[in-house]
Order: sequence, then structure tokens, then C-alpha cells
Amino acid sequence: MASIHCSRGLTGPTSSLRLAPRITPIITWAAPFSTTPAVDSKVPNAKKPLQVIGRHIRRGKIAQNSKKKREIVRIKKPEPGQRKAFRKRIQLSNSNAAAVTGLPVLEAETMASKENLCRMVGLPDKLVDQLRALEAFKPTQFWGLFRKPHMLVRTETVSLMERLNEAATQKQTLRTVLTGGKNSGKSLMLLQAMSHALLNKWVVINIPEAQDLVNANTEYSPVPNTSPMQFFQPTYCLSLLQMILKANGEVLKAYKLSKNYSDLQLIHLPEDGTLYDLAAAAKEAEFAWPVVQALWHELTAVPGRPPVLLTVDGLSHLMKQSAYRDPSFNIVHAHDLTLVRLLVDALAGHTPFANGGAVVAGTSRSNAPRSASMELALAQVAARNAGLEDVPAADPYRRDYDPRVYEAVCNVDVLEVNGISKLEARAVMEYWVASGVLQTTVNEATVTEKWSIGGHGLLGEMERAALENIRL
Repeated sequence: MASIHCSRGLTGPTSSLRLAPRITPIITWAAPFSTTPAVDSKVPNAKKPLQVIGRHIRRGKIAQNSKKKREIVRIKKPEPGQRKAFRKRIQLSNSNAAAVTGLPVLEAETMASKENLCRMVGLPDKLVDQLRALEAFKPTQFWGLFRKPHMLVRTETVSLMERLNEAATQKQTLRTVLTGGKNSGKSLMLLQAMSHALLNKWVVINIPEAQDLVNANTEYSPVPNTSPMQFFQPTYCLSLLQMILKANGEVLKAYKLSKNYSDLQLIHLPEDGTLYDLAAAAKEAEFAWPVVQALWHELTAVPGRPPVLLTVDGLSHLMKQSAYRDPSFNIVHAHDLTLVRLLVDALAGHTPFANGGAVVAGTSRSNAPRSASMELALAQVAARNAGLEDVPAADPYRRDYDPRVYEAVCNVDVLEVNGISKLEARAVMEYWVASGVLQTTVNEATVTEKWSIGGHGLLGEMERAALENIRL
């Protein structure tokens, strides 16, 4: 009974308790989170919502510009070799620069005279053409800022030219390697040696970049019946002969051949031809290397010929393994290339020059591989020349020494090319001011400033500090 009364009490009309109303959940659909504001269709120029297509987000309709014609800008591609020609272009004159008057013009004995020390000398037009044919000028040099090419006669210049004159007079062979810091003027020293030799009626043979002989960018062929196998480079030899003809044509025409070269089967070679005819008879690349050998024999082994100057820039490239491969795919040493072997034999003294001459090679600090054997040999030669008792010795822990390389350069002379003196720097800066490319007053303060900024007289660094903004 109690339960019945309780039930009535709870549900009766007089009860104060009421049941809570039934809660019905209201389902609301929320839009996905986005940082893009909603687009009102009534607002003009409103942005359309983004549409997700795969992993890409695109605004507006799909393929809305598929039928729109797009303007295709066609650019003419450079011709083969055009980029390289632009990168290696040589500009030797500037009509906007002021003409500098009163400077001496280079002659046969100008750079060998001590009276011309610390003076700028001009290059005659004919000599400029010969040096251009020999590729003696470098793209990194500042020739294009001045009206005409001029050079500074420095202390090392006079010393090298005196050695060249002595070698020609005594019928000896000068073998010198130019060393020094980066941008110290080693390539310019080679150019001065070539200028002196050309003005004195020498035959000049130049290898402008030694790396072109060993980087596998030119064709090569094996020499039959050679052990170890040797390789010659016909295309490079042909271009070398053409370079020799352009630079030394007048000198070669004055000398007759010493013997008959009918075994070379050169149809363009007359019986009583000259050295010029011999060099010009190689019309095809396959005849180039035999003609180089014959011309080299005529110049070095036959008496009564002019002296020979052989110059090489970037010597360390010739003192390592090359990028060529033999038929067994083994790496070919640079000295197993016949043209490199000819150069190395001349530098080592294995090839006597019957009429005198010189082999001048320059090292490089900007683009050169490390050669432990060459560096050791040159350091020992420099120590002996300086009279030092402690001569550098080979590192017993190194395994990369090459006896062939050490033998090639262990008996050469070393000429250190370093910074110029302040007096020479003053002469150079006065020439810059007279040409109008340097707007300053040349006094002791400005000379000391440029000389110090240029690494204590490094000629290339001084040019950078003073003329680089004008060159750009």
C-alpha cells in the first residue's frame, strides 16, 4: 500500500514535482575551417572560392584558360661555340680611353735595358697581331680599358730578357719555370718573353692553356708499335701548326729545308720548299703530327736556324694523369701523349737546341691541380738558388710522388714573380690616370693605398682594386 500511495503522490495533480521536458538534439552542419573569406555573390569583383584539384589549388573554374592562346616567345639559341667565344673574347683597344703620348714603343732591346725600368712601353700593331695569333692575351687581363696595349718593364722582366739574350748568344738552352702568388703577373711575363723573342726574329711556339692537352676534349689516336702505348692528338697539332704559321710566317720563309720529306707523302710540299711550306703542307689532321715532328727537327737539330722560344702556361696540368683512356680503359699518363712528351723533354733538357733558345713555363695558382712531385722539385731548386742549407725533402708518408714528374723539373731554373715595388706601382697608376680610367691624384698616399690593398704590389690585385668597377 505504501508503494501505491507513493506513486500517487508523485504523479498526482497536487504534487510540486515535474518531469524535465524531453531534450531533442539539434543537428547543425558546420563548414570546414578555412582562412579564405566567404564570397558574397552580390559584391562585384568578388574572388571566387578555391577549388582543390588533387594536391593543387586552383582559383575559379577548372580549365578556364584551356582554350586561351598563349604567346610563345621564341628566343634564338646561340650557335655552337658562341658561348665559349663570348667567354674568351679578347678586347685590346678602347676608343673611349684617352691616348697616352710620350711613352716609348717596344723594340728589340727595350725590355732588356735597365734604363727602361719602371716604365710603360707600348706594343706595335704588328706585334699585337702576332701575339693575338699565339693566344698570348688572357680574357682576365684589363687590356680593353685602354686605347692601346702597354706593358710595365719590371725588375723580373729585365732579368728574364737578359737570360734570353745570353742563351741566344751562347747557343744554349734556357729552361725556366715562373712561380709566384696568384695574380702576380706570371702570364704577363710569358707575354713579355714572347714579345722580346718575336722582335728579335725568334721562332715562338706557345701552348696557351696546358689543360687543353690533357682534359680529353680533343681527339687522340694511338701511335702504332709503341710500348708503353703512346698517343698523338691530330686536331690540336693541326691548330698548333696554323698558330705557328700566323705568328712566325716571315721568319720561316727565310730558311730552306735541310732534307727531302717525301716519306711524309705531302702533296702540297715542293721539293725546294721552306720551313713555311713544310708547316703549311699539313692540310689534314692525319698529317699534322708527322709535320710537327719534322718542323721540330728542323728548328732544334739543324744548325743555321733561328733560336726557338717554347712557352707553356699552366705547367702543373702536364704533370699528372690525364683524362684519356687506353684501349683497356686504363688512365693514360700525360707524359704518354706525344706532344706533351715533346714539351717535357725540352723542359727537362733532353732535347738540345742547336741554335740556342729557351723553354719558359708558367705555373698557375687559380686553375691548377696539385702536383706533389713538381712542388717538391721547384722548392728544392729555389732553396739551392737562395743558398739555404735546409733543402726540402720528400715527405716519407706521402704516396703520390711521381718519379717521371720529378725528373722533368728537378734541374730547371726558377724565377719568382711576386709583387711590384712602389716605384713601379706609381708608374702603372700614372698610366691609368693619363688614360682616364682612374680619377685620382697620384701621390705617395694613393700609391701606398693601392699597393697595400693589392697584396703588397700584386699587379692583378691592384688592377682589381682600382679598375674592376670600371670594367663592369
